Amino acid sequence: MISIDEKICVGCGQCVDICPGNLLELKNSVARIRDVRDCWGCCACVKICPKNAIAYQLSADLGGTGAKLFAHDSPTKLTWQILKTDGEKTFLEVDKHQANKF
Repeated sequence: MISIDEKICVGCGQCVDICPGNLLELKNSVARIRDVRDCWGCCACVKICPKNAIAYQLSADLGGTGAKLFAHDSPTKLTWQILKTDGEKTFLEVDKHQANKF
């Protein structure tokens, strides 16, 4: 499931445009999910958000209760960050040009 930090969201609408399930909308210049139970967990909105206002809530077995997954995108790399509730950060970097070879 995703969460959107309304204090960080700038209302650019990129997440609304990319969501394959048409689950996001802009209300009062802030992105919101219509019904979080409908989220597929594809993380398209997480990857495209330029301000990291959208996070994917990880299950307890993946990152511990309350852990969040963020993405930092660049032209050549996609860096996934897991932020645990104790402040610990783990990073996984993917070379976009090599990602589909496996």
